[in-house]
Amino acid sequence: MKNLQKMGGVAALYLATAYVIGIVMFLFVLDYMSVDGPDEKVGFLVDNKELIYITNLVLYVVFGGFLIVLALALYERLKTGAPALMQMATIVGIIWAAAVIASGMIANTGIAPVVDLYDDDPAQAATAWLGIDAVANGLGGGGGEFLGGLWTLLVSWAALRTNMFSKALNYLGLTVGVVGLVSTIPGLADLGGLFGISQIVWFVWVGSILLRSSSQATAVNPA
Repeated sequence: MKNLQKMGGVAALYLATAYVIGIVMFLFVLDYMSVDGPDEKVGFLVDNKELIYITNLVLYVVFGGFLIVLALALYERLKTGAPALMQMATIVGIIWAAAVIASGMIANTGIAPVVDLYDDDPAQAATAWLGIDAVANGLGGGGGEFLGGLWTLLVSWAALRTNMFSKALNYLGLTVGVVGLVSTIPGLADLGGLFGISQIVWFVWVGSILLRSSSQATAVNPA
């Protein structure tokens, strides 16, 4: 169990780091959201295809893999006190991870054919990328905030019922979860940024607890 807790702690810290990398990349390096129109977006893709591919890999595909590890570690930690809640939470967490991985893979798989098509027919390439981007964003964007918010809410609720973590952390998690769910309501999408920033804090806090408990278990039972 202690190995899974350690892996979960490392996974949580990676997820927080990935969020920070994503904020930096999308605000200062790949300012994709400020690009208007399908023609400009596909042109931006062609000019930055390698960096976009790596970014999708790190922030979506690898992110999803580490998310599965954290979901399983938290299930192992909290299942005794709240089995039904943690079963639901873990199912939601794995679905979220699958959606995030699919988002990154769909986007990355679509890059090469769209770039090749761009040389012959930029307009058709723009139309193709518009569809690919919509599907990828639906899985990793708004859909991700809903699933991520629901997962965080359920985990924090279970932790609160079992008194496993501090009340401050659990109430933070409940708040993060509610913000994530509310941000999917039309007109409240700007709350998605608050969801991401607050979840960074939650990931770091949870990760430090899992790593610390793993170290304490090793100290008590070195064998």
